[in-house]
Amino acid sequence: MRKRFLALAPLLLAGCAVGPDYQAPDVQAPEQFTESDSTAAFSAADEARFWGGFDDPLLASLIQDVLTDNPSLQAALARYQRADALVRGSKAERLPEIGASASAASQHLAVAERSGSSDANIDLYEVNANASWELDLFGQLRRASEAEVARLQAAGSEVNALKVSLAGEIAASYFELRGLQQQLSVARGNVQIQRDSLDIVRSRLDAGRSTRFDVRRAEAQLERTRAALPQLEADVRVQMHRIAVLTGRAPGELIPRLSAPEPLPTALPVIPPGTPGDVLRRRPDIRVAERQLAAATADIGVATADLYPHFSLNALIGSVALDSGNLFTGSAESRSIGLGIDWSFLNFGRVRSRIDAADADAQAALANYRQVILDALEETENRLVRYQRAQQRTQRLAASADAARDAAQLARTRYEQGYIGYFEVLDAEREQLDSENALEQGRTASVLAMVNLYRALAGAPGSAEQATASKAPAESDGPA
Repeated sequence: MRKRFLALAPLLLAGCAVGPDYQAPDVQAPEQFTESDSTAAFSAADEARFWGGFDDPLLASLIQDVLTDNPSLQAALARYQRADALVRGSKAERLPEIGASASAASQHLAVAERSGSSDANIDLYEVNANASWELDLFGQLRRASEAEVARLQAAGSEVNALKVSLAGEIAASYFELRGLQQQLSVARGNVQIQRDSLDIVRSRLDAGRSTRFDVRRAEAQLERTRAALPQLEADVRVQMHRIAVLTGRAPGELIPRLSAPEPLPTALPVIPPGTPGDVLRRRPDIRVAERQLAAATADIGVATADLYPHFSLNALIGSVALDSGNLFTGSAESRSIGLGIDWSFLNFGRVRSRIDAADADAQAALANYRQVILDALEETENRLVRYQRAQQRTQRLAASADAARDAAQLARTRYEQGYIGYFEVLDAEREQLDSENALEQGRTASVLAMVNLYRALAGAPGSAEQATASKAPAESDGPA
């Protein structure tokens, strides 16, 4: 038996893996974006600006915090660790299973008792070591391992995609907070201006040079401007709460650090998007979809292998004796080796249905991969055009605000000189407030458009120092 098996073993071990071998689909990407006339690459310096918090130390600290303490990211890392454990388990499935057992039994024999024998009890002692090895002749275990490795890599890329999303979200919330603080500052400044105007109207009334009507209109304008303050203050506080929760803190914990207003960036950078192919290679969400397709392709091989017989090698060596003192002696030695064959050919219909289901899953994964690519290209094109137009709009709003401030100052001067009525002053001050609010909103929109463009272009951080205590999976992670 042993000689026969040794002669057969090389043939058995020379099996092949059934099912399709995975090849990444060819992607036909445009040569350049329609919203950009440049193919200059999105550089490492551009990426560093994103992850470094746009040269704002407080924002850089918050990004570091969100990459360390955000609960959603910690959950994604846990899923990655689970996938890593499954990979190790799938590789262990390809190794022999080794076990050991020992037993001692006493058996009463009724036949011996009837025959008059004095020894009606028999003691049996047994110690065994056994090994079982499933011979992966048709590659079912190899395909299963391929699938788990691909899922591990997909889980790693999901972590990286979440990191890009969270860094962008914390930056957007931070700049929205700064924009709201600037709007609040503008509103408070206009309250002071309108309070001064009201004092002038009252003094002119006392001097007989104005009317009660002008005073009441000035009071109405002032209260209307004051009414905007509580909503802006609430919006400011809401953004502070959001930033704190993103970094894994209680909502009110960051209020002292964020309360001091800071200006928005004024000179926004020119961001070279590179080519569409560059973006597709960089984005972790596309890597997720591609690895999921690889896993689904390997699953076809796992299901197909059930069409073929399964072979297993079993071996046992041990010692069996009626007296414990005779264990491990030559006469008590027990050995066996065998080749098992399992072929569930009667379940052909069930196996074929599982193959068809796995093939359908692969087709769905391929369609999803293509859709993710199209979505990524669309998102980048959209954010390019929004970023460009937002900067143009901000320039126009800045010119409008300058003109409105000059007009309001001229109106107040002409009113004091008696050339115009107070209605013209009120109208000019209302235009000033509206223009300045629109300018701050436009500046905020420009900075948010910049952040969103970085989110569309950026890959994951280049090294693991941005990760939590557990190692951050890199794009190339995963067993070979």
